[in-house]
Amino acid sequence: MDAAQIEQMFTRKDGSYLCARWGRPIVPTVFGVQDETLSIIKGAFEALCVLSGHQMAETDPELGSNVMMFFFKDWDELLGVPDLDRLIDGLGDMVGRLKAAGANQYRVFRFDDTGAIQAAFVFLRVDKALAEQPAEDLALSQVAQVFLLWSEQAFAERSPLAKLESGQIVLHPETGAVIRAAYDKIMPPVAHDPSHAMRLAARVAVDTGRA
Repeated sequence: MDAAQIEQMFTRKDGSYLCARWGRPIVPTVFGVQDETLSIIKGAFEALCVLSGHQMAETDPELGSNVMMFFFKDWDELLGVPDLDRLIDGLGDMVGRLKAAGANQYRVFRFDDTGAIQAAFVFLRVDKALAEQPAEDLALSQVAQVFLLWSEQAFAERSPLAKLESGQIVLHPETGAVIRAAYDKIMPPVAHDPSHAMRLAARVAVDTGRA
């Protein structure tokens, strides 16, 4: 994966570049799943923390939980979640747009004063496509997509996951390498200059043995 490919993963629709990582330990909470699936999702967070060198915690001092994942059948269900409209500005308009688009997933991020990720809200409408995915694959894919502020098109043509010859689904090695590079302590938690992608590419090359 070269610098141009990495730059595309963090370039917004307006042409601006923005890469941000978490600036605090991650504290996830999941709604709408059984205990078995809950443990799978927690395991995915733990795996990405090991990969990136980031941390999880029992509670966030400001928010309690700073990653909220919602699983549901219909977008309108969100309108009945107590106090969700206080956490998500324009919740009604958001639900209307997502219904009209036929979307099955959406992510909302909040940022601290430095621009690092402070909180993330993941909404998953479990349609046929999502329901057919094994829980482990869905969890790993969704967790990978909240570990960095990827662009809207980062995974439009390629999944963050990959299939081994054995048939096992794992995090795509290049996706993992980008996450690990972005969490390097030498790298800034937030970057707006596309030259940042070149620094990521150099670390990815070393990580994947192509330097």
